[in-house]
Amino acid sequence: MLWQAALAVRDLGRLHDIASILIRYGFGDLARRMGLAHALERAGHALHWREVDELAHLAPPARARRALEDLGPTFVKLGQMLATRVDLFEPEWIAEFGKLQDSAPPAPWESVCQQLTEDLGAPPAEVFAAFDQEPLAAASIAQVYRARLDDGSEVVVKVRRPDIRPIIEADLRWLHRLADIAEVEYPELRLFRPSEVVGQFTRSLRRELDFSAECRSAERIAANFAGYTDREAVMPSANEPQAATGAPPIIVIPKVYWPWTGERVCVQEFIDGISGRQLAAIEQAGLNRQILARRGAHAVLKMIVEDGLFHADPHPGNVFYLPGNRIGFIDFGMIGRLSDARQAQLVQLLLGLVKHEPRRVADVLFEWMDDTPVNEDELLLEIEAFVDQYHGVPLKQLSLGAMLSDLIAILRQHQISLPADLTLLVKAFISLEGMGRELDPDFDMAGQAMPLLEAAMRARYRPRALARRSWQTATEILGLLTGLPQDISRMLRAARRGQLDIRIDVTHLKRVGNQIDSAANRMTIGIVVAALIVGSSIVMTVPGGPTLLGLPLFGLLGYLGAGLGSIWLLRSISKSARVDPD
Repeated sequence: MLWQAALAVRDLGRLHDIASILIRYGFGDLARRMGLAHALERAGHALHWREVDELAHLAPPARARRALEDLGPTFVKLGQMLATRVDLFEPEWIAEFGKLQDSAPPAPWESVCQQLTEDLGAPPAEVFAAFDQEPLAAASIAQVYRARLDDGSEVVVKVRRPDIRPIIEADLRWLHRLADIAEVEYPELRLFRPSEVVGQFTRSLRRELDFSAECRSAERIAANFAGYTDREAVMPSANEPQAATGAPPIIVIPKVYWPWTGERVCVQEFIDGISGRQLAAIEQAGLNRQILARRGAHAVLKMIVEDGLFHADPHPGNVFYLPGNRIGFIDFGMIGRLSDARQAQLVQLLLGLVKHEPRRVADVLFEWMDDTPVNEDELLLEIEAFVDQYHGVPLKQLSLGAMLSDLIAILRQHQISLPADLTLLVKAFISLEGMGRELDPDFDMAGQAMPLLEAAMRARYRPRALARRSWQTATEILGLLTGLPQDISRMLRAARRGQLDIRIDVTHLKRVGNQIDSAANRMTIGIVVAALIVGSSIVMTVPGGPTLLGLPLFGLLGYLGAGLGSIWLLRSISKSARVDPD
């Protein structure tokens, strides 16, 4: 299959680039064992196996990061996604993946303008009152321009890079193939779940390519913050006006202008504020860093704990600080979603960590585990020891991000990975706490989270919430009972027709069956070999017939067949003995 795929003209050149970069950074064995080198050499592409530069002496995490940078936009995005998989990679790998910057030289204005004209239905100069052709920022997938509408509204125009989708789709095809091969050829890589990671990455990247989906997510989050007010009394400050009717919103989400928004372009309100990277400018603007840290934490915690829809990449470049100690969020291409059940589990886990209740933490982790075999008693003891080490520590001294990182390290030691929908969440928590401490060195993430967690727990047991869940359960049960007669009737009809199939899936049963088949084959060959030996011995005693070297020809042929069968049988037994029983 790999050889046939390599013959595809549209992907062969890209495959050559991938293999060459892997070799250059000292991962030539990876390319060889995955079959990439063989496929390319069969297709007539020569690979320079000695093309390993001075970067090969770097540590593997650094070499992997540099290789991803050279492999291009898709792989840079992959590295950024891997930076969220703290459950799979050691901290040094996460740190290197976190250095990957999504930036690229801007595409030529002529190609951008042509695509914009197709999407807008008219040239940008006719749609906008003003349009700055110099991009504000250029990334691997999109670049952003500033413009002004006819009504005077300042907007940003986000444009997908022309012809980027075919390149990304080709890379995704090869990533899926490489992941499948890696799991077969590298048993040690199965711990990193390459197929699962690539599947998660593919879904995320394809959503990111659709700007209309990004804008719908932004509007949903904006709706969740409608009427949102500060939840705590704010210290008196000239820079902090008291909330009042008609006051500007505390959390600002850019407005979407749908007449000019589609899959490849989106037009949103321009947020004029101080970037989260410009910490020195905050105090110069008269803003209160403590209030900003607290409000940012409350906003993200609300998205996670209450709404179940959160900005999964709240790094400083996506946050702006506005007059009145308000906060603006931009770039909703990476969004996390949590079901009601997952939200409840998360609240239980965080409360267990903050309140030092190891049993509560362990119960949630056991629910998150997949079919990976694990010693639950040993894991529980480690969790209890981990939680107990924080017993008696004041809430203000707890680092919720560090606690989550240490807890995930325990899971990683037991080869337990988090569900895919939680990896973004953990990364968002860690990033949020880091931003809070940059704004305010005394920032208390655990203390800020505690009231919201307790409120969320109380909300789940209010009469209205209990009644709603009870009604949902009753509706599901009623639907099941209503359809039960039809299901039984279909089953009975299938049984009368002899079409009722009962399938039992027992773990490793297929492998046991293969072993039985192999043993039966060897036994059959053994019987045939024995029969040939006995028959040939009888033929040797019968006079007459053709001879070879003075011996009966048929007897010699029988002995030859018995010898070949014996050699095959011995090799089969030797090969099966070398196979790992696990």
